Amino acid sequence: MTRREYDAQVQSTLEYFEKAQIVLTDEEKANVEVADFGMGKVKELGLQLVVYINTDRVCAKEMVLLPGQTCPEHKHVPTNGQAGKEETFRCRYGEVYLYVEGEKNTDAISAKLIESEFSVFHEIILKPGEQYTIMPETLHWFQAGPDGAVISEFSTRSTDETDVFTDKRLIRETKIEV
Repeated sequence: MTRREYDAQVQSTLEYFEKAQIVLTDEEKANVEVADFGMGKVKELGLQLVVYINTDRVCAKEMVLLPGQTCPEHKHVPTNGQAGKEETFRCRYGEVYLYVEGEKNTDAISAKLIESEFSVFHEIILKPGEQYTIMPETLHWFQAGPDGAVISEFSTRSTDETDVFTDKRLIRETKIEV
């Protein structure tokens, strides 16, 4: 991803936080992270986030998905002697199509499949004020609806760098071209 693309994603992210009435400090705004999962298609396969706190016990962050943007299928595995991350997603703005392990519960999913690998299709649709908890080592992926989405995450310690993706081509570290 180029610096220009990265900066454009950050600007869009800040606009979504404003729509959701999420107030950030200047420091938090400067620390917005853009994840493109190494595929160079951030508008399709990506995620923007800001982390408030990430200690040995708890993590809190805000995430933004642009319209139709997908966070790819992954799971949170045990890391450094700690169980995988347990996380609760709470929708603050827009609509989130969340897919977790379990029996497929709809004939046609709401999300639009993109070029990646997916294996779980138990659909949960989150609208503002609704939330869902994902237990450790549970495969999941999610996509924003047509208006984009803002999601608050409350979890145990986040070690996103150790996430295991179903699509083995994906990486969590974003590299910015200079």
